[in-house]
Amino acid sequence: MAQPLPQPCDRGIIQAQPCPRAAGVEAPGANKRWILAACILASSMAFIDGSALTVALPALRADFGADYAAVQWVINGYALALASLTLIGGALADVFGKARMLMLGAAAFGLTSAACALAPSVEWLIAARLAQGVSAAIVTPASLALIGATYPREERGAAIGVWAAASALTTAGGPVIGGWLTETFGWQAVFWINPPIAAATVLLLLVFSRAVPKQQRGFDWLGAGLIAAALAALAYALSSIAPPEGAAEAGVQFGQQVWIALFAGLALLGAYAFWETSAREPLTPPRLWANAPFTTLNLATLLIYGGMSVMFFALPFELIDQRGLTPTQTGLAFLPFTLALGLLSQVFGGLADKLGARPLLIAGPIAAAAAFLLMSLLRDQNLWAAIVLPMSVLGLAFAILVAPLTAAVMSSVDDNDEGLASGVNNAASRAAGLIGVALAAGLASLDNGFHASMMIAAGASFLGAACAFALRRVSSQ
Repeated sequence: MAQPLPQPCDRGIIQAQPCPRAAGVEAPGANKRWILAACILASSMAFIDGSALTVALPALRADFGADYAAVQWVINGYALALASLTLIGGALADVFGKARMLMLGAAAFGLTSAACALAPSVEWLIAARLAQGVSAAIVTPASLALIGATYPREERGAAIGVWAAASALTTAGGPVIGGWLTETFGWQAVFWINPPIAAATVLLLLVFSRAVPKQQRGFDWLGAGLIAAALAALAYALSSIAPPEGAAEAGVQFGQQVWIALFAGLALLGAYAFWETSAREPLTPPRLWANAPFTTLNLATLLIYGGMSVMFFALPFELIDQRGLTPTQTGLAFLPFTLALGLLSQVFGGLADKLGARPLLIAGPIAAAAAFLLMSLLRDQNLWAAIVLPMSVLGLAFAILVAPLTAAVMSSVDDNDEGLASGVNNAASRAAGLIGVALAAGLASLDNGFHASMMIAAGASFLGAACAFALRRVSSQ
């Protein structure tokens, strides 16, 4: 997903792991630090890849002569695999070993990144991105779970602090690095960042990791297939809101294809929901969705992260194609967001402990909606008013939002379901990114497409705030 932002429940996945000290498998102190370094390197690949690629999209589109619908699949091929397979990836890590699966996923991520860099066509690149997304669906949950499986509960706070600081640095630097690499060496250089990081991750894990207790879990492959097909159909329909060039003669036929894809996506979603009621090891157990606060919080996540993804797809094209900024300058335009998020998240996390999560879950999305409206209303103004100010407000909005959202999701379920609930919420945010990018791509070729994108992003954020307002009680613990 091309958005420089960690997912809302990453910390929840770490905290939900069984304590290794209680199980008698705690690693030596020096080994723990190197394992943490490996996990940070692994997760940084995904953070850098998503944030750096954001500013490379216009150059990539120009190089291949592709339309917006094709370019969005460079993002969404990856996002589709990640959204639909993340929970499967977590289960694989539990069954076959977190370190082992992290090594496998990191190696595959490095190889598929090289395949992306060598892509001779946009079709090749989309296929390679899909394979890269499968790798990320292993790397992302395994790296988080391995931190929790390595550090005892009383030491996790410090480990999470180091991981969070590194994540903030990589997400903040990603757009700038990506812009400079794209401007200097071409968009392919964005993908060449990953192979050496992957090699270092594998080497550290080979030397310092040790076996941890495994869990017996099943794999809901059919459920993953159904949700992937549903999301793919919906993404195709939304990205095709505007017919491609040359489709005027076959407009009726094209419109029929879009409607068929839309109804197929909805039907597949229904089939997924039905299957989950009878699956032996469902990806999303019905008991979670019967939990009204948990369901409401995930709906809010879909809306808020979907709105943000619309903006993050549309903005680079606005800055480069319309304002004439270079990729490096475009990367710098993202800094107000990432810096505000990184510097203020802990402050607002502490405030949530005092006020409760609900007020911040309302205020954050409203502030995000205000940022999107500013981008639309001030589009014709100078860069500081039209971009820097709204991006600063958006960073503040997500600093207000992310920590309380994580805490609220974790507190909405029983202790035994915390890990699963965190994974489901992460999957929901990734699915929101996929749908948001598809919608932004569908609007991009329309007249006033940027204005429409920002208004839809603002509307989705307001609805997310309304979901939080509807919650009667949300704990921040």
